[in-house]
Amino acid sequence: MHRSIPLPAGERRGLSARPSLRFLLAAALLAVPGARPSQAHDFTSGTLVIGHPWARETARGQSAGGGFMTIANKGKVADRLTGGSSEIAAQVQIHTMSMDGGVMRMRRLKDGAAIPAGGSLALKPGGIHIMFMGLKRPLKQGEMIPVTLDFARAGKVKVAFKVESVTYGGTRHDRH
Repeated sequence: MHRSIPLPAGERRGLSARPSLRFLLAAALLAVPGARPSQAHDFTSGTLVIGHPWARETARGQSAGGGFMTIANKGKVADRLTGGSSEIAAQVQIHTMSMDGGVMRMRRLKDGAAIPAGGSLALKPGGIHIMFMGLKRPLKQGEMIPVTLDFARAGKVKVAFKVESVTYGGTRHDRH
């Protein structure tokens, strides 16, 4: 049975004595270490800080998708992002995009992309980015995709890419 509790004069009436399901879920999320939303999109491995990995949603039948993030190297030795793997794609590659005479050209960076010591690498639309090649299914807005990134020095680092809308530009969460 659902009952209302009496409140002092001047306070809202009709509040339930039983906490709402939303409240309980939010409280449970905050009680789990590492599950807070502010931590959900930043990953640290040694001296590397990977900020808000995200991907764009894809259409049905689309065979490739793009992934973006910022990688800060707080160490004294350079590293290199060389590729990765994911259950959602046959391959995870590093690509660059450039304009040549009004024509967009995309090419794979077989040696990956450098992350300078004390510097950072921004993977963003229109520049260096991740390509999820051979998608096994469409990427749906709001989902988190598990990806293992491969670094020359840091090795394998597990992250999760948040799938954003196709029009998202990366400014809402990027802090690095």
